[in-house]
Amino acid sequence: MTLLASVALFVIFFANVLVGAVTGSPIFGDVAEMLVLFAASILFVAAILRSEADARNQEKQ
Repeated sequence: MTLLASVALFVIFFANVLVGAVTGSPIFGDVAEMLVLFAASILFVAAILRSEADARNQEKQ
């Protein structure tokens, strides 16, 4: 679930960058763009850590 949310936020970030490159005026400002990318990164790290924890639990059983 967190990996899917991370991908969704990264797609939003990428769409904002693409719109900004094509039109010259992005949807989000600098701070909002940074927050979206930061949230995507945090969710990605959380998904990877959860995946690692699940893999360790599978090895112990």
